Amino acid sequence: MSAERETMEFDVIVVGGGLSGLSAAIRLKQMAADAGRELEVCVLEKGSEIGAHVLSGACFEPTALTELIPDWKEKGAPLNVPTIDDNFLFFTETRAIKMPTPPQMDNEGNYIISMANLARWLGEQAEALGVQIFPGFAAAEVLYDESGNVRGVATGDMGIGKDGQQTANYQPGYELLAKQTIFAEGCRGSLTGELFEKFDLRKDVHPQTYGIGIKEVWEIEPAKHKSGKLIHSVGWPLGADTYGGSALYHMENNQIAIMFVVGLDYRNPWLSPFEEFQRFKTHPAIRSLLEGGRRLAYGARSLSEGGFQSIPKFTFPGGVLVGDTAGFLNVPKIKGGHTAMKSGILAAEAIFEVISGENPRQEATAYADKMKASWLWDELYRARNIRPSFRWGMWFGLGYSGLDTYLFRGRAPWTFAIHPDHEELEDKDAYPKIDYPKPDGVITFDRLSSVFLANVNHEENQQCHLRLRDESVPINVNLKKYAAPETRYCPAGVYEILGEEEGNPRLQINAQNCLHCKTCDIKDPTQNIRWTVPEGGGGPNYPNM
Repeated sequence: MSAERETMEFDVIVVGGGLSGLSAAIRLKQMAADAGRELEVCVLEKGSEIGAHVLSGACFEPTALTELIPDWKEKGAPLNVPTIDDNFLFFTETRAIKMPTPPQMDNEGNYIISMANLARWLGEQAEALGVQIFPGFAAAEVLYDESGNVRGVATGDMGIGKDGQQTANYQPGYELLAKQTIFAEGCRGSLTGELFEKFDLRKDVHPQTYGIGIKEVWEIEPAKHKSGKLIHSVGWPLGADTYGGSALYHMENNQIAIMFVVGLDYRNPWLSPFEEFQRFKTHPAIRSLLEGGRRLAYGARSLSEGGFQSIPKFTFPGGVLVGDTAGFLNVPKIKGGHTAMKSGILAAEAIFEVISGENPRQEATAYADKMKASWLWDELYRARNIRPSFRWGMWFGLGYSGLDTYLFRGRAPWTFAIHPDHEELEDKDAYPKIDYPKPDGVITFDRLSSVFLANVNHEENQQCHLRLRDESVPINVNLKKYAAPETRYCPAGVYEILGEEEGNPRLQINAQNCLHCKTCDIKDPTQNIRWTVPEGGGGPNYPNM
């Protein structure tokens, strides 16, 4: 098939149209303009448009945005709601107890935004500088030159049916070649995983650990709305042995964003992050806010929580990793937008030096040097032990976090170890089954009605992008030992066990529901599920997330 592909050449290709990738593209074009040079920069985005797959909190720290585009206010960046009221609460089943706000969560000078809309605005700024953006094109393959250096990517073929045969709509993918390729795939990128193995990028670093973030946007009664107010909580409905918490932000237009995060290192196979989120909304403090309102949007995504000790080597011959694909999220801050943008800026500066030299595909090692000299590196280093400390439970984690913050100031002479999430799940018989209440359709909802709000769309007749390495494992291992946890950790109803009552159980994969959150790829206990990119343009279409 590769012989049929058309080839396009650029100076730099960016895989992923999120904040890190767009920041890199913008910085490259800025430097080219300053140097009086022509530079061909291309951004590939698997979503139907820039922002379609972007979902975040988001309480945004504008530090890196100001570095990249100092006049962002004059240019109309969608940062319209400054934070005014920070609250940190501990939830019991019936009470909300106010606690001191940790200094990492001080949001003075920040903004409550839609990260998807910020990405759309950054896309406009990039195009104004001459960046070529190709939405609806999923990078499906890394291309290498004869020396083993990355030389670009190939987009996926379109029009391959479920049977693996070409349909009448068949179109071969494109080969996009470049001097340097920036991988900005976001959390658990499929091509990034290949690069980890190809260049041994995870050698001598801790495993990555993840969380799943589930989000809804609601329009509430005007009398209950307070623009700029933030609420973060820990505690109920999660037990003390499960890492997680919530964020609730009052946006503009009487809208609020509700987020619920569950660490994917949880041990109870009966736990469902989606159902825990629905339970969370029944808390008196939350229910009273939502009553009389209406749900506007829903989505989910995984996030890299490992932090400093899980950061891989992020340079290799011909390319670099940026943003959450490398794990630059600051977990205690609950922020990754500013760190993603900063990594993109620094990567662009290092790459510009390389492509101006005699060997444009050599490794951009200056990127690592720039990172280690930046505020980003210091910020992640100081936060490195807080998330891992919750491995010993919520109370230990909260206590240690206070000591680490106030006594050691992030510079304790040790670094906590991290364990892979998929190894943490325990046998189904070790825990009682959780009896989650049925949704009421007013405050709580089921998965399918939620997926409808995510505007998910996939071409029906295509090969399933959720691949099983061994088709016997879901029944012989997952069902028998863990009671089919994929039916609970997936927030979109992708996985179902059918025929169990008849004694002939089988796994059904409803790939058309997929939100591209990657949770299955992360949490499957045998790592039997492999997430690959579907046809370009497929997946959710988030409006204001």
